[in-house]
Amino acid sequence: MSENAATAPRTSGHAIILAGGSGTRLWPVSRTLLPKQLMPLGGDKSLLQQTVLRALRVFAPKNVWVVTNEEHVFEVRAQLRALDQALTAQVLAEPVGRNTLPAVLLGLDRIVAADPAACVAVLPSDHMISADEGFDTDIRAGLAMAAKGYFVTFGVEAAKPETGYGYIRRGEPLAPGVFEVLRFAEKPDLETARAFVASGEYFWNSGMFLFCVAEFIEAVQRFQPALAVWWKNRAKTPLASAYASLPDISVDYGIAERLTRQAVVKASFGWDDLGNWEAIYRLDDKDECGNAVEGDVLALDCENNLLLSRGGKLAAVGLSDMIVVQTRDATLICPKDQVQRVKDVVGILKGQGSRLVEAHVTVNRPWGSYTVLEEGEGYKVKRIKVHPGARLSLQMHHHRAEHWVVIRGSAVAEVDGVEHLLSANQSIDIPMGGTHRLSNPGKLPLEIIEVQSGPYLEEDDIVRFDDVYGRIKPESEKG
Repeated sequence: MSENAATAPRTSGHAIILAGGSGTRLWPVSRTLLPKQLMPLGGDKSLLQQTVLRALRVFAPKNVWVVTNEEHVFEVRAQLRALDQALTAQVLAEPVGRNTLPAVLLGLDRIVAADPAACVAVLPSDHMISADEGFDTDIRAGLAMAAKGYFVTFGVEAAKPETGYGYIRRGEPLAPGVFEVLRFAEKPDLETARAFVASGEYFWNSGMFLFCVAEFIEAVQRFQPALAVWWKNRAKTPLASAYASLPDISVDYGIAERLTRQAVVKASFGWDDLGNWEAIYRLDDKDECGNAVEGDVLALDCENNLLLSRGGKLAAVGLSDMIVVQTRDATLICPKDQVQRVKDVVGILKGQGSRLVEAHVTVNRPWGSYTVLEEGEGYKVKRIKVHPGARLSLQMHHHRAEHWVVIRGSAVAEVDGVEHLLSANQSIDIPMGGTHRLSNPGKLPLEIIEVQSGPYLEEDDIVRFDDVYGRIKPESEKG
């Protein structure tokens, strides 16, 4: 953060940052357990971290809230801890995904307890934004309109007919750079998008919006009675059981498209939702042949391609206008004009039950990480890394046995209530059905090789009995 930003006066408003998306259109790099907002794109910080830093230019740290889901909460907290230790207390986890409107209400639950008259900005965490000063100015202009009772959106000047964005039709000016909203339009076909752009009356919908709490809750009560009932009774009902029954609905569909008093701020910052690989190509630096190259790539007679490797050498010969993305366990190859079909690939893989949609070969956990080295019928080999002082849950498996070999550091292996201290080159067997826990008692990282064997080896064959990371739900919150 720049010195000017650090010393600039902050508003008394709040920000809710939405960080629960899956980012399937950027597969195979973006996956369910590590979606695009948690990855560094366009810099050395993740999109989430970039979003939080922008919010901190305008809002106090204690007024910045991040809503994510339970699968991502530990990674989100780790990324926020790298910015400011205090921010880890600002992370809220959805028990299940329920679109943007319930997620916003989850954030408002914390905000109204401290400031029921607050104005609130809602910011997606998976967009690329440039010109921070323009962002600051626009947010402050939006807060001023929200204080007058407007629901405020942010519109980006439509530079071309884009079928992947929603649109906002502007009306009469309300203030410098601020207009009334005449209508929202969902993602149009190409002919309609061309008409929107030619008219000069439409903005791209950035997905960011602003409101004051009282007006927003009143709109929920008017237009979404089921959510209003949950909101009224939220102190009496366990969060998980109530949240799972809420409608899966966005703020746009549930609230914004039904309101009459709305304003749109014309964005004075650069914006892109990074919705597909063509967007990544467009924003990346290019070589003299128009190629955007990332990673260990050898390109011969190639032009105007995105060539990205995150897993070994990628060699390309004679390619033009292509997207080639390689990870350690999957490769995507498609023409640039076919990138919207990546979501179809993900849909097919989901239908096949493929783990390639869910996770990379390396998966981060609150205690460290594991990497799948090899697997086949009846066996799987992992490298497990455990942070100093960390420990896994006390657990058992119904369908597999395990063999642990320490390759670095020291380990405490608890098996059926007995603790065993292991050092490098020592090993232990975990029988099928045995309760066990792995801990790192040392000050250096622990690494082990784990060999699993049995008829079923997936991650859902875990029964937890004790967990320092809160991954065991009370009976009242199960179901």
